[in-house]
Amino acid sequence: MATGGKDRSAREARERARVYQARQQLHDDQARRRRRDNLIAGIGGGLLILGVISAQTAYFTVGPGAPEPTPSVTPSPATTPEPTDSPAPSEEPAPAPSDEATPSPSASS
Repeated sequence: MATGGKDRSAREARERARVYQARQQLHDDQARRRRRDNLIAGIGGGLLILGVISAQTAYFTVGPGAPEPTPSVTPSPATTPEPTDSPAPSEEPAPAPSDEATPSPSASS
């Protein structure tokens, strides 16, 4: 019966190894699937954004959202105004402020 115990422990070890390998394979497959899903989502999101930008551009440039041209008023040729004779600025300097106190209205007696 001693050999029966060895067979059973060897069989349990093989089963544990098989389950461990199955878990590793599952983990690797999930990582690959997540990477693929993220790539597909990124490409799809980028295409969606490009589509929205293209639609907005088309709508506002050639579609009903385009501004309608309004007629502009063309200015009639006008004569330039003649320069007026204004007095030339004097070259005298402005009076310097004095150090004397300014009389206040209440100080008068």
